[in-house]
Amino acid sequence: MHRLGMDPGDIAVVFLTHFHGDHTLGLPPFVLHRVFVDRRPLTFVGPTGIDEHLEKLWEVSWGPDWQRVMRPQFKVKYLTAKASGTISGVRYETVKLDHGTMGSNGYRIHVNGKVVAYSGDTEPTSPLDKLVNGADVAIVEATGPGDVFSHMSWEAAAKLKKRHPDTRFLFNHVYSGTMTGAVKDLQVIEV
Repeated sequence: MHRLGMDPGDIAVVFLTHFHGDHTLGLPPFVLHRVFVDRRPLTFVGPTGIDEHLEKLWEVSWGPDWQRVMRPQFKVKYLTAKASGTISGVRYETVKLDHGTMGSNGYRIHVNGKVVAYSGDTEPTSPLDKLVNGADVAIVEATGPGDVFSHMSWEAAAKLKKRHPDTRFLFNHVYSGTMTGAVKDLQVIEV
């Protein structure tokens, strides 16, 4: 974030889609910053069990020092995502998406009169169309070519984009090769 000129302390709310490691294991360095450098309040919004899942992650990351030294300094709230709500001035809607047995939350975030849809991991099922319908920008996974278990293939992503021609798509979670519209590391976009 610093390399992009962003202050990690300015982030007031983090939305989590689900608890798989490739979506949560990057959080400990951010939390470390919020414990020792910038102690402004922070809210995590996510699926049911968010407090238990994240507190376990922090304990694994720092062992007994988490509860003894760090946790008392961490100004955090954990909230289970509602169907819609406003957190720290950010208006959102939650759409339950299909992703293996765990499922995933997709979010429609309202920013400066625009709607940003974010899927996290998902299968190409009808709730995904509901998530991106009418969004100005959709950040959606496109894992790889062909049949990709509990994720969306490049082919399904291209069909989704075609069904929603007025939405700007950015594809992430690309694990094999590349595709048109894939987000680059550290890419900043205007919404």
